[in-house]
Amino acid sequence: MPQTVNFSGIIPPVSTIFTSDGQLDKQGTAALIDDLIAAEVDGLFFLGSGGEFSQLSAKERKEIAEFAVCHVNRRVPVLIGTGGTNARETLHLSQHAEASGADGIVVINPYYWKVSEQNLIDYYQQVADSVTLPVMLYNFPALTGQDLTPSLVKRLADTRENIVGIKDTIDSIAHLRAMIITVKSAHPNFCVLSGFDDHLFNTLLLGGDGAISASSNFAPQLSVLLLRAYRSGDLDLAAKYHQTLLQIPQIYQFDTPFVNVIKEAIVLCGREISTWTLPPSRPLAPQSRARLKQLLEQLELC
Repeated sequence: MPQTVNFSGIIPPVSTIFTSDGQLDKQGTAALIDDLIAAEVDGLFFLGSGGEFSQLSAKERKEIAEFAVCHVNRRVPVLIGTGGTNARETLHLSQHAEASGADGIVVINPYYWKVSEQNLIDYYQQVADSVTLPVMLYNFPALTGQDLTPSLVKRLADTRENIVGIKDTIDSIAHLRAMIITVKSAHPNFCVLSGFDDHLFNTLLLGGDGAISASSNFAPQLSVLLLRAYRSGDLDLAAKYHQTLLQIPQIYQFDTPFVNVIKEAIVLCGREISTWTLPPSRPLAPQSRARLKQLLEQLELC
């Protein structure tokens, strides 16, 4: 039986903080973790896209997972990203996350190859069978090139009870709606979380469960307060926070990958951290940082 951990609500995809020589900055990462917990988030997700998992070795990913679980110390649930292009490595990292004390894993579908539906189902079933932890699927078709369709997700949830939710990082209300209707109608406790900041409110209105979105690294209060207002029935107040979140996606246009933008935003919003990122990301250009600062000031976030 999967562990009974609630992965609904606001779960920041935590930025991994590095020193200028590319090592894990434990002090900076710990400070960010503490800030997010103080903001009353519902959990923390490490080693996602914003955690720069794709630029890290398996050894480095294990080090970060161990540090994160240890520092959080059960204050909130911890999700560890274990997916990648190498299925054997995904199984190994998933088992390592369980041994390290994580509360669940988040698994992106393999990319580079387009995988047949049956092979994709087999992949996720193997991952789910390799651990007793809850498994969250991670759909990000803009980067993987392949969508986890609602029907495929339902089939996985039908066959493995520890496949308990999805981070649906897709800029489509129709997709989120279909995911919620298709999967939650059969599995009411299956968590559907938006991966985009500006889809949190609509996800909740459609019957979804929250968000794992990058802005909660530097402005967690927006999503936390929106969720709190929604749950209390104050839709006018929730809509007010939604109006601000609607403007956030502009920042993702300032550079690609956008991991450097998020770290600069964290600094601009008051937390002094190293903004060093792993190649191929580079320091944010001064003109882009100026535009970021202007937008954050306009939104009254810094």
